[in-house]
Amino acid sequence: MTNHIVLFEPLFPANTGNIARTCAGTNTVLHLIKPLGFSTDDKHMRRAGLDYWDKVKVVYHDDLPSFIQTVPDLKHLYIVSKFATRDYTDVDYTESGDHYFLFGKETTGLPEPFMRKYPELAIRIPQNDQNIRALNLSNSAAIIIYEALRQQSFPNLARTHRYPFDKLK
Repeated sequence: MTNHIVLFEPLFPANTGNIARTCAGTNTVLHLIKPLGFSTDDKHMRRAGLDYWDKVKVVYHDDLPSFIQTVPDLKHLYIVSKFATRDYTDVDYTESGDHYFLFGKETTGLPEPFMRKYPELAIRIPQNDQNIRALNLSNSAAIIIYEALRQQSFPNLARTHRYPFDKLK
């Protein structure tokens, strides 16, 4: 079982860099659906996490339909949207097979026709949308991936700290 974070036409290198860092730390595959709003060798990208780029499996897709064709089982595709009715915590991520978490563009989300085609795949992070338009993309990706990993018992992740806390006394 492998987890995948998928970014549809990401615009901001800092968000993608932070998500790449999360992917590196969680053994999660990062998918980027073009066009990107930046170059992956941009200096802002480097500052935001490109130093982890060689530790992340990054897969590029030309467009949303190209990506969808690579998903072996759409029942394990989760479209993250504030307009969904099902909370991300209401999903069982322990089923065998790869799990794909698709996030929309920072400014406009995913195309409305695509969302209307797959409403049963949508999940949401509860938020107070009276105060904010949306949660930050990199924060949202971290919230979702760590819930999936928690349910999966954090496979292949370190379970102990390397820092000698007992010597602090």
